[in-house]
Amino acid sequence: MADNNVREEIIRELSVAYWMELETVMNYISSSINLDGVRAEEIKKSLAADVTAELVHAQSLAKRIKTIGGTVPGTFDFKAVQSSLQPPAKKTDVVAVIKGVIEAEDAAVAQYNKLIKLCDGVDYVTQDLCIQALGDEEEHCREFRGFLAEYESV
Repeated sequence: MADNNVREEIIRELSVAYWMELETVMNYISSSINLDGVRAEEIKKSLAADVTAELVHAQSLAKRIKTIGGTVPGTFDFKAVQSSLQPPAKKTDVVAVIKGVIEAEDAAVAQYNKLIKLCDGVDYVTQDLCIQALGDEEEHCREFRGFLAEYESV
């Protein structure tokens, strides 16, 4: 990359996406374990499966940060922001978890779109990585919007 300022901005935004993915992993693990009830089983299975995809995203982002000259941040740089994905007071509140997942996935979609625009014409490898992750996040979001539609119709 010719422009060091743009490279630094890309690294900053990749780090934001990296932390979003790791926080999502933590919260999906929590929800996939904490939810109770027969109606929660499908959501728990889906969240448990999504943990792997989100972790792969985080690992890919970390590798890219390193490749373009950045340093993958450590835990002292972590600041939790996903308030909607915190464990609900009622362990059977599946709808709260579904809405939290949708909010987190929408935020990831927005972050990847931001990165895609930032990388356009400058860093095609990072742009491609973000396009791939964007597709995954859009699919997760679609799946959970479908769950929400089913739960709200009951």
